[in-house]
Amino acid sequence: MATLASVAVLTFTHYSKCFFTHTHRFNHFNTTTRRFLSSKTPHQRRRLCYYTTSTTKVMASSITPSDSDTINAPYGSWKSPITADVVSGASKRLGGTAVDGRGRLIWLESRPTESGRAVLVLEPENPGGEAVDITPKDFGVRTLAQEYGGGAFTVSGDIVFFANYKDQRLYKQSINSLDVPPIPLTPDYGGPVVSYADGVLDTRFNRFIAVREDRRESSQNPPATIVSIALGSKDVNEPEVLVGGSDFYAFPRLDPKSERIAWIQWSHPNMQWDKSELWVGYISENGEIYKRVCVAGYDPSVVESPTEPKWSSDGELFFITDRESGFWNLHKWIESENKVVPVYSLEAEFARPLWIFGNNSYEFVKSPKQRNLIACSYRQKGKSYLGIIDDAQGSNLTVLDIPFTDIENITSGTGCLFLEGASAVLPSSVAKVTLDDNKSKVVDFNIIWSSSPDSLKYSSYISKPELIEFPTEVPGQNAYAYFYPPSNPNYQAIEGEKPPLLLKSHGGPTAETRGVLNLSIQYWTSRGWAFADVNYGGSTGYGREYRDRLIGRWGIVDVNDCCSCATYLVDSGKVDGERLCITGGSAGGYTTLAALAFKDTFKAGASLYGVADLKLLIEETHKFESHYLHNLVGGEKEWFERSPINHIDKFSCPIILFQGLEDKVVPPSQARKIYQALKEKGVPVALVEYEGEQHGFRKAENIKYTLEQQMVFFARLIGRFNVADDITPVKIDNFDRE
Repeated sequence: MATLASVAVLTFTHYSKCFFTHTHRFNHFNTTTRRFLSSKTPHQRRRLCYYTTSTTKVMASSITPSDSDTINAPYGSWKSPITADVVSGASKRLGGTAVDGRGRLIWLESRPTESGRAVLVLEPENPGGEAVDITPKDFGVRTLAQEYGGGAFTVSGDIVFFANYKDQRLYKQSINSLDVPPIPLTPDYGGPVVSYADGVLDTRFNRFIAVREDRRESSQNPPATIVSIALGSKDVNEPEVLVGGSDFYAFPRLDPKSERIAWIQWSHPNMQWDKSELWVGYISENGEIYKRVCVAGYDPSVVESPTEPKWSSDGELFFITDRESGFWNLHKWIESENKVVPVYSLEAEFARPLWIFGNNSYEFVKSPKQRNLIACSYRQKGKSYLGIIDDAQGSNLTVLDIPFTDIENITSGTGCLFLEGASAVLPSSVAKVTLDDNKSKVVDFNIIWSSSPDSLKYSSYISKPELIEFPTEVPGQNAYAYFYPPSNPNYQAIEGEKPPLLLKSHGGPTAETRGVLNLSIQYWTSRGWAFADVNYGGSTGYGREYRDRLIGRWGIVDVNDCCSCATYLVDSGKVDGERLCITGGSAGGYTTLAALAFKDTFKAGASLYGVADLKLLIEETHKFESHYLHNLVGGEKEWFERSPINHIDKFSCPIILFQGLEDKVVPPSQARKIYQALKEKGVPVALVEYEGEQHGFRKAENIKYTLEQQMVFFARLIGRFNVADDITPVKIDNFDRE
């Protein structure tokens, strides 16, 4: 674990462009101070500087709100109980759900307080009881397949199959005998060089079938295959290849009799959501695939990206694809005619892009009348819905009323559904949903797991998102964002002041931000910041046409849309146009750097493991995304023109960079290169590096430090206020004195 002192690369001098002429230290924002401020004009108040000198700690305001009134204080200076410690402690991530043979829920959670270790957990035997950790302390459930992983475990009866993070081997473990160590199923290659994901149990041949990524010969271009792992032998044997030849595979799924197997495959230069294929293989008596049929994606004149194949109990193959309409809708395969027919058509997305393995957007539901019912989630205009489709009755869709406005995955339980979801007031959670006999109404909804079980105590501080639609630079085209206004019951702003804005550009870039309770956002809004989370053109959730806006135009459309959103909020009178900041991680970090290089909308930015050099990224990144930029950007000319590192002369705004030193997606050389260039140019810049962190930060202390340092960086450089937390700021080159 890195110490924070060892990961900050910084020095101290004053930035010549800073308009501040004095520094003020207010340990107490008392009545005299409030009267002084109220006597000033709005312009004078905005010119006042509330930050401390760089040689001392940024002092915490000791404001203690009374019960009788609210405190007048500058935006950004408000004190909040939603601290960085609260945020980092509430940053548990959900890695999937499953049900064991007794109908008990099992979930995978990663724990920042355990350096991001992912643990399988069994729900309590009785309501109110203690959940049980299945995973032993010296194991962690996580696969590195395709770098982003997912699909790291499978449950069958009372047996769990899982990928162990440290060695990447597959193991099996009995849920009923947790004192017995997990048993390895795959060979030990002397290191984590072979990864497995998205597996299923094949009871017919007593084997486990999974996607394998083999990095023994090449870490840059490892072959992917679908393999079978024998379970009956006492010896650990080399897996046998069932399917190979394409660059990528996902969703190997067996029919109820293990006579057919379906899977998704695709090859460079496509990503799965660009163009993929659905295949079915017929399994012989000796377990080999003797015949293959391409169900979808074979016609070059039809652009589609099939995903999530699944067999019903009577052997029908269902899947989701975006053919014709451009929206991911549910379809099924008529095997006798080798024909695909829609199950239900709607201008909504019933699936997500395959960044990770194991997406599960629909499940079959048992019906007392033996009807073919399908529980599904779909996304439309920024909101998720839970529906029941009756395939036997003309594919009617019944929408169910639940508190979640966002749904990730569905798992079928015994007489119930388990939903992974959230809302504007509920953090990432797992809910047990019980339906009536007709499967048309929800009769019970209980939260089983929450990423932040204590979030309700902060309900009075929560800023609820407003879905906004704003005009882009392309006439007639709009984009979308969630806007969070400042919210704190103990404070009100000084008359005439508008709040600073932190605008976030999401990663991916083929992904989507969602308007759900996220305490890291509330950390800002409860301190008096406005926050905008943008779904720029190219985001998912709005169909292929919207998604394709970014084809060939990454670094243009996303940047323009983020700037247009900020301008729209300024023009609407919601935020201060002189205090606009931008942040983002990964692809969002690239958009952040590009916006600061090519536009003058924002006054400061924070890039978390962001891309600075597109050519370098292509040369160094992992196989999964190694051709991604060919579609998003183009050729070498465009790589050069849109790489922020090649336009240092255009930077003039302060930037802080955060980087994990074990990042294989965006290597550390990217952050170091942009840091060194900006330092030499004289732009205020800071670089923070974390040992042991990969792509995205998982350790609580690093999550906390990143959040706090962004806050104090923006406050000192452009904020014009004193933060209310006791934070020691990192040194900023070209700003702080030595």
